[in-house]
Amino acid sequence: MCIKCPPTVNFAAFSSYYIMSQAHLSEQELVRREKLAKLVEAGIDPFPAPLYPVTHYSTDIKDHFTEETKEQFASVCVAGRIMSMNDKGKVFFIKIQDSKGLIQLYVKRDDLYPGEDKSLWDTLVKHGLDLGDIIGATGYVFITKTGETSIHAQTLTLLTKSLKPLPVVKRDEEGHVFDAVTDPEFRYRQRYADLIINPAVKDTFVKRTRLINTIREFLNAQGALEVDTPVLQSIPGGAAARPFVTHHNALDIPFYLRIANELYLKRLIVGGFDWVYEFSRNFRNEGMDRTHNPEFTVLEWYTAYKDYFWMMEITEQLFEKIAIALHGTTDVPLGDQVIHFKAPFKRISIYDAIKENTGIDVSEMDEAGLREVCKQLHIDVPSNIGKGKLIDEIFGATSEHTFIQPTFIIDYPVEMSPLTKKHRSKAGLVERFELMVNGKEIANAYSELNDPVDQRERFEEQSKLMERGDDEAMFIDHDFLRALEYGMPPTSGIGIGIDRLCMMMTNQVSIQDVLLFPQMRPESI
Repeated sequence: MCIKCPPTVNFAAFSSYYIMSQAHLSEQELVRREKLAKLVEAGIDPFPAPLYPVTHYSTDIKDHFTEETKEQFASVCVAGRIMSMNDKGKVFFIKIQDSKGLIQLYVKRDDLYPGEDKSLWDTLVKHGLDLGDIIGATGYVFITKTGETSIHAQTLTLLTKSLKPLPVVKRDEEGHVFDAVTDPEFRYRQRYADLIINPAVKDTFVKRTRLINTIREFLNAQGALEVDTPVLQSIPGGAAARPFVTHHNALDIPFYLRIANELYLKRLIVGGFDWVYEFSRNFRNEGMDRTHNPEFTVLEWYTAYKDYFWMMEITEQLFEKIAIALHGTTDVPLGDQVIHFKAPFKRISIYDAIKENTGIDVSEMDEAGLREVCKQLHIDVPSNIGKGKLIDEIFGATSEHTFIQPTFIIDYPVEMSPLTKKHRSKAGLVERFELMVNGKEIANAYSELNDPVDQRERFEEQSKLMERGDDEAMFIDHDFLRALEYGMPPTSGIGIGIDRLCMMMTNQVSIQDVLLFPQMRPESI
């Protein structure tokens, strides 16, 4: 069966457009355009519009077809992309890939075209099809002499003609890729092709969605409410980061792409919600590497009447649930390590972590002393950052990478945490933790600062750092301060890096491997 071209198609113009020789087209691309023109001339529509009534999928057929169930598969309709073709003259064996996997079509000339006229067999099947074309077939399921579950095609329909050849990959007899395309420039820039030829890539993103759904189910079961907050903000608050700046023409003022949603979610706690969360698309105008992308996803939630001790316990429960949902166990492979997400996780203060790895106690040092430690440890630091950033630089350079198993780094100095409540029993510290896994921060949480006077003073200290040239210092958000003056209950909040969590839960070494379309330099054409 072929879908005929609509009568309004100008065959001559169509043919001329697709076979015209263009310098940037490869020989194969030109050949495919010639085939396309011949299909149109034969009256075959290469891009038909009607709905195609798919009834079955590859893995469902292969998993459930038996001699006992064959009556259920006596009439099936499938569609997919051609991944291999074996020409046996009057018979073609064609393997198509649908959204679930691969299945073989047994395509016999005399079944498709039983009459004397075999011209459409030659035009469409023998000379018109290419790897990458999308076709549909109806027929019945059977098992070949070699034992392969296949579909005996009774009709064949071209649904989309592919004009660009797919990169060649090697597959075993079962169709599994064993020599995947690994060039990152190709894979990240042409993710659509990467997904077609590297099935494991698709599995990573299926797991990413399962991970996010697991989190939603967990939080919803706890009574949390999912909300949306602004991406365009007049003040980029909630984090220490360099923002992207844009301009609102109607208001004639600068706007910033969100660096965090924290201050808006806290406003909702002020407004009377007890537990809110958001999967926040954030943007930071900073460097790019294997764990950083300028556009990324963070889960943040805020819960009234809780503290950071409670937050550590609920975080352990969530990570256990995610690991089991994706792997069936709390032991998750990551590179040459196995990460154990079984609670409880280790807890250690940031000062003790630095001392454990350097032998130096920085807990009582002022800015001058910390700069001397950086010099001693050969850590280059900017001249315009203060005490908090210096401690962060020392921890990052000497200690962060040593925490492979899940570890809560707790009790940070107040200078590092302008939105965090002061520690209930340790002067100069705040009630904060960062969760480290495989040497990287994956979550950041506080007992939230709800004293508006203290918060204003912390913002003013950040303003002084901004005057010194620290372009990651926080802006003063006067509306947020006003909200706090109405009264925010004791609250605990957390931010979890979804992209890094996906990396760890799917055994990927680069953040680009868990982003469908990672940022890249513009392609030179």
